[in-house]
Amino acid sequence: MSESLQLAITDLHPCNYLNDTQERLVFTLPEQPLSADLYLQLMRYNFRRSSAQLYRPYCPSCQACQSVRLASSEFRLSASQKRQLNRAEKAGWRWHWQQSPDASVYFDLYQRYIAARHSDGVMFPAAISHLQQLLDCNWLKVSVFEQYLGEQLVGAMILDHVSDGISLVYSFFEPESDFSLGTLAVLGANQLCQQQNWEFLYLGYWVDGSPKMSYKSKFRPQQRLCAGIWQSFA
Repeated sequence: MSESLQLAITDLHPCNYLNDTQERLVFTLPEQPLSADLYLQLMRYNFRRSSAQLYRPYCPSCQACQSVRLASSEFRLSASQKRQLNRAEKAGWRWHWQQSPDASVYFDLYQRYIAARHSDGVMFPAAISHLQQLLDCNWLKVSVFEQYLGEQLVGAMILDHVSDGISLVYSFFEPESDFSLGTLAVLGANQLCQQQNWEFLYLGYWVDGSPKMSYKSKFRPQQRLCAGIWQSFA
């Protein structure tokens, strides 16, 4: 890891995941020579990307945010996930890997999703500049996993590319869909990993006690970063 990497720490503020809890973040300062290889190293210390900067929770009394990843060749669908996937495919569900994403293509969908699911959060009202920041990174390849029902775009998931796989940045989808598009996005992204011979699918943070993050525990077997060590959970 670079010895000259400059970091800063935010003030304490209300946690986005756990009620009655304060959080703070440590993050890389702008205009530093970051790279995909350095990002992979920092991911082992629980860092994630936001725009062109990297961050991780740095909370004084909580270690609940644990990075989660799937070994793509080992992941097995549960009976419920098989049913969801079969039902969706019969209805014309399919996915496409877009390697040259354009924020304007996804903004209407993004706007509907934010209005329906996060109208009480900092991302509301949705702005195309926010979406563009998720897609922009001058030192890392970023692509989008698209979901379709027939010819209609119903979901999009932003992906970061590292040497041993892909990392999920943000997922949004039709909020009123009859299908479990969040689950289907992960199942499809794992198919993409297997197709491209990528070893890992990084799902971001799992937070014990957070309803927003509980769905991630349903993808098994999985590995969680606990005290700097990847541990397996069947």
